Amino acid sequence: MTHICLVRHGQTDWNLKGKLQGQTDIPLNETGKLQAEECREFLKKSHWDVLITTSLVRASKTADIINEALKLPIVKMDHFKERYFGDGEGMSREEREKQYPDFIFPNMETYEVLTDRVQEGMKEIYNQFPDQEVLLVAHGAVISAILREFHKEEVGERHVKLFNGCLTNLHFTNGRWNVHSYNEVSHLSEHA
Repeated sequence: MTHICLVRHGQTDWNLKGKLQGQTDIPLNETGKLQAEECREFLKKSHWDVLITTSLVRASKTADIINEALKLPIVKMDHFKERYFGDGEGMSREEREKQYPDFIFPNMETYEVLTDRVQEGMKEIYNQFPDQEVLLVAHGAVISAILREFHKEEVGERHVKLFNGCLTNLHFTNGRWNVHSYNEVSHLSEHA
């Protein structure tokens, strides 16, 4: 059985300010580095075979911090890069709600394109790492899309608010991905 543990990257200053990041490459802040360290301490208690991350610095730095203890091969896969929000990137929550209350921004990546590339990435993981324990550092909209696609009975069509540094676990059983748990934060001191 293939198991994926999705790790949402640690916090950035834009997360803290409520700015929409998308594919804008914003680094971790000090809280984000601490969240990555806490993920590392929790995840080192289990066996993992590979660590996958995206090329965005907030994800790759989270992966590097986690990997200080795990010493895993790191694979970059941009199938799981954050959704591109077009003209909405860099806008505060208030600006977005005022100018685009429907959350549809000019030039943004469609939900269908996002889910197609994420689905392709999930197939690639299953094909490259069958029956392995996979850590995948990814992004909020990507993890939310995975939950909507593979856990519809629980989350429906709504967007799931995910905490920075949260863990989501999926298993490939009976020919499909199944969500075992999501938005786990018990390992993070700010949620203890």
